[in-house]
Amino acid sequence: MAALIEVHDLAKTYQLGGHAVHALRGVNLDIAAGEFAAVMGPSGSGKSTFMNLVGCLDTPTAGVLRIDGIDASSLDGDELAHLRNRKIGFVFQSFNLLQRTTALGNVMLPMVYAGLSAKSRRDKAASALGRVGLADRMDHRPSQLSGGQQQRVAIARALVNDPVLILADEPTGALDSRTSLEIMALFQELNRGGMTVVIVTHEPDVAKFARRVLSFRDGKLVGDKVNPAPDDAAVLRAALPDAEAA
Repeated sequence: MAALIEVHDLAKTYQLGGHAVHALRGVNLDIAAGEFAAVMGPSGSGKSTFMNLVGCLDTPTAGVLRIDGIDASSLDGDELAHLRNRKIGFVFQSFNLLQRTTALGNVMLPMVYAGLSAKSRRDKAASALGRVGLADRMDHRPSQLSGGQQQRVAIARALVNDPVLILADEPTGALDSRTSLEIMALFQELNRGGMTVVIVTHEPDVAKFARRVLSFRDGKLVGDKVNPAPDDAAVLRAALPDAEAA
């Protein structure tokens, strides 16, 4: 498959208190369209910096980064924002939902500047919520939803602009083990449907659901392993006693 993410000699250096902090040191890798990759590493390894760069939330100090054939490393702030909105859907550990807005309203938010009519935005948001199994929770506010349901709303929001890539940062970090399996099963289902998924995690139990594991340490890529037989999160969840949907 063609490379969706192309990284060549990617480097990021921060200046803190007069000292240079080398967060990334010449990383090289490609991630193909349709892959499910886990990015692992301890705190300070560079994995979060890598995600911020791939997610077009920051710019590299050196090197080349291409997203779906577009050279993101040469774009300015407005161009990066446009690329993010068109190509990338984000899922975070803390859900990042507006508490006073319904599930439907939260999912509609990324489309505010897309030039769509109110009806089109509502229809697309409702379809995305149905895709994650929340068609009957559209009018609920986050406080009326479980943690797993809130993360499903966040995933629907990430999907609503039809991105080519889902970037998830510790997406199960705030969830119990049963609900975590529900969310990982959803990511695997999306990936089987053709979505490229990249998850940043420090948990080996999360990485085992990915087909590829990228390991970072001290700003360098130190491991790139293929997992030929990822665990099936849906099967593991179904095997739990008294399993219930998140």
